[in-house]
Amino acid sequence: MGTKVRNIRMTQTKQSLINAFVNLVNEKDFEKITVADLTKGAQVNRATFYAHFNDKYELLDYIVDESASAVIENRTLGVVKFDKERIHELVLAVCDYHQQPNIQCRRSYLSLIPQLKDKMLVELKNYLSKSFDAIYTDEEKSFYVPIYANIILEAGYLWASGASSLDKETVAKKIATFILGDSSRVILQG
Repeated sequence: MGTKVRNIRMTQTKQSLINAFVNLVNEKDFEKITVADLTKGAQVNRATFYAHFNDKYELLDYIVDESASAVIENRTLGVVKFDKERIHELVLAVCDYHQQPNIQCRRSYLSLIPQLKDKMLVELKNYLSKSFDAIYTDEEKSFYVPIYANIILEAGYLWASGASSLDKETVAKKIATFILGDSSRVILQG
């Protein structure tokens, strides 16, 4: 079998497993989902599942990792720059990321939050580190990157969790201004 055909089948199988996971996590808690549930939902056998993933945690890791980088890529349009527009888009990316898992089972979503936040934090740090290349030394980057990444992550998460009554555009604008400054004072109220 040709490499191209094998790659297409692998991609289709992974997508089937991802779809099965998303459907299942809407019905029951993540901890109660089994590999048997996933293979049944994807209509593949166990050996096929294990050819792609070691366990359901690796599948979840794959899904979360792919979506974190994709949402940043979509929001920034691939432009890596440290400016208000990009900070604004990074906050919106975090908002989108936490809205993305359409998980009706609230306990399941709550159990996934630490993993979701960890993956997004890694992606934010990667983006910011690249955007700082022409601005800061390595020592300065190691100081500023985690600070800015955590501010952006927490702002988007607080909005997504309903802890803020502000709309996400306003949150993003205020955080971009907070990080990069402005001649007018930043007030975190509507």
